[in-house]
Amino acid sequence: MEHNHKNTNKREDLTGEHPTGDIGQIILACIFIAVWILDTFFIKYSIFLNEYMSIWVRIPIGIILIIISGYLTLKSHVIVFGKVRETPSVIDKSVFSIVRHPMYLSELVFYLGLIVISISLISSVIFCMIFWFLTFIARYEEKLLLKRFGKDYENYMKKVPLWLPRFRSK
Repeated sequence: MEHNHKNTNKREDLTGEHPTGDIGQIILACIFIAVWILDTFFIKYSIFLNEYMSIWVRIPIGIILIIISGYLTLKSHVIVFGKVRETPSVIDKSVFSIVRHPMYLSELVFYLGLIVISISLISSVIFCMIFWFLTFIARYEEKLLLKRFGKDYENYMKKVPLWLPRFRSK
């Protein structure tokens, strides 16, 4: 079986990633952080909406979003990379039971937290680009998962949304 990521070459229980997913995420993260810092602290070109929402509201909301991002990152990484699954199968437990791509969602929530802290409209444009890119690589990876797990992954896709968490008891 051919795999597209260095980690999956050593682990048969992992299916693979988009070949440019990691580098694309790094490049977009650097662009986002640079634009956010420049606009928030130096140029201050597109942060005029900050006048309409108190910093005492923006900062706690932003911090909560960043904490949620950290939780999603930690939980999803422990589940996927924490132990080798002897029998590869669709992961549908914990955070994977409420959203199909919690790792990617954690990125989006992190960026959203920064945008809330300083309502930078230019950063929001970069956020939209990141959202498009993560959707693109998620769809690619879902094709790999469908090929590998067939009906099991198809049923998982029907039950669990791509991005917007659905909280429900089983």
